Amino acid sequence: MTLLTLVNWSPALDLVSDLFDDAAIARVERQIDEWLGRIRANYKNIESIDRAEGDEIRWYVRMRGEEKDFTTIWLTLGQRTLRYETYVMPAPEQNAELLYETLLRRNEKLVGAHFSIGIEDAIFLRGELVLTALIEKELDRVIGTLYSVVEQLFWNLLEIGFAKAAVMRTQRGSTRTTGRSGKPLGGSSVSN
Repeated sequence: MTLLTLVNWSPALDLVSDLFDDAAIARVERQIDEWLGRIRANYKNIESIDRAEGDEIRWYVRMRGEEKDFTTIWLTLGQRTLRYETYVMPAPEQNAELLYETLLRRNEKLVGAHFSIGIEDAIFLRGELVLTALIEKELDRVIGTLYSVVEQLFWNLLEIGFAKAAVMRTQRGSTRTTGRSGKPLGGSSVSN
């Protein structure tokens, strides 16, 4: 006799409940608006926080960077989770295997976010947080994590995936090439 039989489990049972009804989602939405207002007031590099139009409940947090000119973080409120993501770079023109290895190795070190391949094979940094764990400090951490990871890895990833990136970096005057350990950022043992 299996465990499933013992508990009278049936695939027909609705195992996923609606955690938040429309009124609860509206309260969470208002709370996020308030939190984002306070977060914006505390960080000078936030250029804007905008809302999407339409049925989807979505915010855009646009931040000025030092390594990447701008990072925009999209926050999408669902019935059970807050999804967050940012575009990192386009699909690589070269060294795709090394780039993906670097991203997978970096995923091992990330908490609450992961690199993924998105539309047009572009590289994104994404994550999701259950609404029951959503508090202002956690929202601040999410935004800060996505922003700092992009800032730390941007040029290193570009140089792996694009031949012209090193020249562009020199012209731009960006100097970040290694982490504190002196190894290439991203955790890869293969240098580019």
